Amino acid sequence: MREAFVIDSVRTPVGKRGGSLAGVHPADLGAAALNGLLGRNQIDPRFVDDVVFGCCDTIGPQAGNIARTSWLAAGYPESVAGVTVDRQCGSSQQAISFGAQAIMSGTAEVIVAGGVQNMSAIPISAAMLAGQQYGFEAPFVGAHGWDHRYGTGEVSQFNSANMIAEKWDISRVDMEQWALRSNERARKAIVEGKFDREIVGVGDFFIDECPRETSMEKMAGLKPLAEGSRITAAVASQISDGSAATLLASDWAVQEYGLTPRARIHHVSARGADPIMMLTAPIPATKWALEKTGLTIEDMDVIEINEAFASVVLAWIKDTGADPEKVNVNGGAIALGHPLGATGAKLFASLLNELERVNGRYGLLTICEGGGTANVTIIERLG
Repeated sequence: MREAFVIDSVRTPVGKRGGSLAGVHPADLGAAALNGLLGRNQIDPRFVDDVVFGCCDTIGPQAGNIARTSWLAAGYPESVAGVTVDRQCGSSQQAISFGAQAIMSGTAEVIVAGGVQNMSAIPISAAMLAGQQYGFEAPFVGAHGWDHRYGTGEVSQFNSANMIAEKWDISRVDMEQWALRSNERARKAIVEGKFDREIVGVGDFFIDECPRETSMEKMAGLKPLAEGSRITAAVASQISDGSAATLLASDWAVQEYGLTPRARIHHVSARGADPIMMLTAPIPATKWALEKTGLTIEDMDVIEINEAFASVVLAWIKDTGADPEKVNVNGGAIALGHPLGATGAKLFASLLNELERVNGRYGLLTICEGGGTANVTIIERLG
């Protein structure tokens, strides 16, 4: 099997809901990451074999294969194709996996993979509700096989986050402490310029705007999202807007086009778990990836796990035995936002840059996803 090398990985700053990116058309937002990526890497865009982008809620301006429209909106050749991937919150991580697999299989030499999401323009779960005008209440309702297997109860990430907190005995205070840590570390990382290398601007917007000035006292005063729940808005990821893109190449392309790899893809995989509890899949997915590679959690120098909810991360740490000091060291989605279809590629860029900063060897990325699945990517830094 051939190697898939990581040449570069960038992201836009993340805009908060209704913030600096709210009025940017998703195709232009995707184009910003593409222009930032290819603008600083000397490769002719004609040599790209495919553009693979993640996006959720692909309706309205995010419909019509946003990978393709972003590429064309960026001004790049019509001869290059594009495809849009939806694996919910892990969509752009899966886009990177598909790109790596194409290169490893020998069917592609250069892939641009990433994702885009404007949650201000198209609200979260808009696609889930789009079928109502055609008589479909929700994606699961009325499917006899689903009802027979899983019943007709609530299928909700909020409910799942609370179920996880209860099962792993994670208190509201535990989650609020993690949320405070996330915000403090994100603000510190911004001040220290830790994201500067991975961020490409959108116009004159260059700095993440989601991190909050908060405290344990402020969070304690919030009402739970549902009666009796341990989950509040303070311990959940933020609705946001952004895009990200990664350049992947084969060893042949590295030599032919004079590229300098920063890392190689060591492992990609995805696993599933209970779709009702839903957000636990990073636990078996991580164990599977480590078993397949022969590595241990201690071998990972930097870890990014998406903070969809604090309970997801804390349960994962408990179950895998990961060192919390290696996890989301510059904050996570609670502070920095979770632009659904872009988050995987966004975290990939952060993982790559932090791995280089600490002179580490292995980095691991995992994301919980709607439907009870999770991706795992392990990269090995070069140099």
